[in-house]
Amino acid sequence: MKNDETSVRDAVSTADDNELVELGVAAAATAIRNGEITAESYATALLQRARKYADLNSFITIDECAVLTAAEAADKARAAGSSAPLLGVPLGVKDSYLTRGLRTTLGVEVLDGFTPAEDAEVVGTIKDAGGIVFGKNNLVEMSFGLTGDNSRYGQVKNPYGTDHMSGGSSSGSGTAVAARIVPGAFGGDTVGSIRVPASLVGVVGFKPTTGRWPGGGVAPISHTLDTPGIFARTVEDCALIDQIVTKDVTASPAAGSDLKGARFAYAPKQYLGLIESETEAHFRNTLQRMRDAGAEVVEIDLGEDFSVLADRLTWNLFFRETMQAVSEYLRRHDVPVSFHDIYDGLKPELNGVWSELVLPSGPGYISQQTYETALSVDRPELQRRFDEMFTRGGIDALLSPTTPSPAPLIEQQATFTISGEEVSHLVLAKNTVPASGAGLPAISIPMGITRHGLPVGLEIDGAHSDDRKLLDLAHRVGTVLDDLPAPA
Repeated sequence: MKNDETSVRDAVSTADDNELVELGVAAAATAIRNGEITAESYATALLQRARKYADLNSFITIDECAVLTAAEAADKARAAGSSAPLLGVPLGVKDSYLTRGLRTTLGVEVLDGFTPAEDAEVVGTIKDAGGIVFGKNNLVEMSFGLTGDNSRYGQVKNPYGTDHMSGGSSSGSGTAVAARIVPGAFGGDTVGSIRVPASLVGVVGFKPTTGRWPGGGVAPISHTLDTPGIFARTVEDCALIDQIVTKDVTASPAAGSDLKGARFAYAPKQYLGLIESETEAHFRNTLQRMRDAGAEVVEIDLGEDFSVLADRLTWNLFFRETMQAVSEYLRRHDVPVSFHDIYDGLKPELNGVWSELVLPSGPGYISQQTYETALSVDRPELQRRFDEMFTRGGIDALLSPTTPSPAPLIEQQATFTISGEEVSHLVLAKNTVPASGAGLPAISIPMGITRHGLPVGLEIDGAHSDDRKLLDLAHRVGTVLDDLPAPA
């Protein structure tokens, strides 16, 4: 995974549209600041790309006039001496983020005409840094799902195989980056909603430590688990966005070419119990490449009940906190609907899930005592196991396949087969759930492509609040992996 800034001058020498759309976030920002391209020409190329690949359903809303107006303003600002870090760079925004003057639907029909009067905190920060909101990315309704299906705004398709799932819930954000419609896009991650689609569509997806990024103005599921995050095509671009959003002055990842001195762990009993054979082969090949590059990679066991513990606490928090979190969000931001308006308008399958697990009257709604146990007993125990691995074990990061299989077919999104076992789509989050439950930073990077042309992702989990270290490690791991070809 090479840093695309190194090829900026080659890419913009003729500045045709195909070359422009290959620029990443940092590369595009550099080219605009240096006067090698204009923000207007770059935005125009991306808008043309969006029209060409509209059938991917990666966006719900794009205001082309607003994008071009903002690009023209960026060019004038550059001429006046601005050196803003994201000057003139258009970015996708998941349609769960409030965007002032641009409709925000949360993926549900009842909000089809809602236009907020304010920006989510992250959006405001990106605009202050010179970035442009390119449009609102499609998502699973209310961010509840892992497949990319939306009954109102369409199934988001995988650019590497349009009959395959994109993953979710930040489905459109991942697909838009993979398809070169935008160089980066914002998503949200509660149990894997950034990392799962990043894995399936072959891009980098970064979930910060929970609480590191401000969540104001982003529609929630669980205040304990939710975090905004970012999709890009390089780790360096994720690191740049993280630095801007958090105003973290820590140095960016070093351009290291090996992994000497780094110590990684993998836990086959907990993360490889159910896995598609080609995904496992890519994972084990990646471990060997890392060893060859100087890393120490050790096998560990996180405990026989680790997966049960992680699943229990994470899903209990996920469903138990939804009604309160969504209701408070609607009130706080003057969204002109109620919780029950949204509930009544959900597609039948999701309405049924909310009836059973989210509403207090549902048979699966957990008791206050069970909820408090999840917060006070289960979560601290999961965090203790990770902390023991990182501190006492001297581990820098934990490795696993991000998803146990490549992207399933859309027609099989309810249930599909892995290694002869029929599973539901929730299994796609099997390996992402533990880091979410513990609130850890995590990132998915592409580690290969199957014989059928579908991407395979590598998840790297870091210690709590060690986000910059994790990004550095992910960059270094990426240097020993092959670049993923662009989707055909």
